[in-house]
Amino acid sequence: MSTSTQTSQPGPGVSPVRRSKLTRGQRPRWLVPVVGVVAVVAGAALAALVGFGIALWALFAAVIFLVVGPLAVGLIEGSRAGKDSLMTFLVYAAFVLAVIPLVSVIWTVLVNGVPGLTGSMLLTSMNGVTGLQDNTAGSSSQVVGGAYHAIVGTVSITFWATIMSVPVGLLTAIYLVEYSQGGWLGRAITFFVDVMTGIPSIVAGLFAAALFGMIFGPSTRTGFVAAVALTVLMIPTVVKNTEEMLRIVPNELREASYALGVRKWRTILKVVIPTAISGIASGVTLAIARVIGETAPLLVTAGFATAINWNSFSGWMTTLPTFIYYQIMNPTSPTNPDPSLQRAWAAALILIIIVMLLNLVARLIARAFAPKTAGR
Repeated sequence: MSTSTQTSQPGPGVSPVRRSKLTRGQRPRWLVPVVGVVAVVAGAALAALVGFGIALWALFAAVIFLVVGPLAVGLIEGSRAGKDSLMTFLVYAAFVLAVIPLVSVIWTVLVNGVPGLTGSMLLTSMNGVTGLQDNTAGSSSQVVGGAYHAIVGTVSITFWATIMSVPVGLLTAIYLVEYSQGGWLGRAITFFVDVMTGIPSIVAGLFAAALFGMIFGPSTRTGFVAAVALTVLMIPTVVKNTEEMLRIVPNELREASYALGVRKWRTILKVVIPTAISGIASGVTLAIARVIGETAPLLVTAGFATAINWNSFSGWMTTLPTFIYYQIMNPTSPTNPDPSLQRAWAAALILIIIVMLLNLVARLIARAFAPKTAGR
């Protein structure tokens, strides 16, 4: 059966466009973006008629998108395709609704945090800063004091927590996947890891504080105690993510290595882990992001200081989350809280930037250690 084709007259330097019966009646690629724009505009208009609000605007836009999209597809490709496309548009709408809060948070932090991201904020601490100085501050350039000590504390405590939790979590996951073979010890470890996943962060902080209080005396608060508390929170995340990544490594790779006479430990080190390194790095980054913003366990383990402390094993330390908490709840100047709020928003922006940099570093590490393919 022959298929008739039509060739449009091309312009100078343009290749001819061939149209076939097999490609007629298909939705254009620009349909979904156009429907999305129409839904946003029409939703804003309807929301303005009944009393404009962001939530009402989003609701109207989502309803219009879910109604107009399948109808447009149905008019072009038929009613069956229109009904089938309803699920596609539901996925698009769900994705947009999931992204809106993220974009809103990032935008809010940028708008409020960028004005306070000054040299004083990044390079000075709150040591010696009093309410008198905040009362005389008239603009962002005049606000003294910063979060340098909190940045140092965050990096130091997170570093020690990562050093302790990643090896333990990685080795535990390797045992569960490669050696346990469903034994009682593997089942017990899995059970306790699941229990630890749901432990409230304040409980981890109280555990670390009580442990070091028994060893070194009551009221022992240092950066290392806080790192131990964060380790309790990080290990379950590292174990679960690493375990899932190791399980998806094809057994054929292991069997091929064993067939060549390679020992099991070397197969794990040279074949299994490099194959899953991308997911493992993402899991470690997720674990770090999960604990880097914790506040409650750090308040009971590291305390709060206004000066810079480079020693994680002695003295109180401040992290960005606790710095933000104290700047909001206890402004340096109760009569003029604006400088403290500015510092808090700037510290929140710094915290987001640190998490983004960690994610970038994890991707670079995964790319560097991933198996080399023919195309790389």
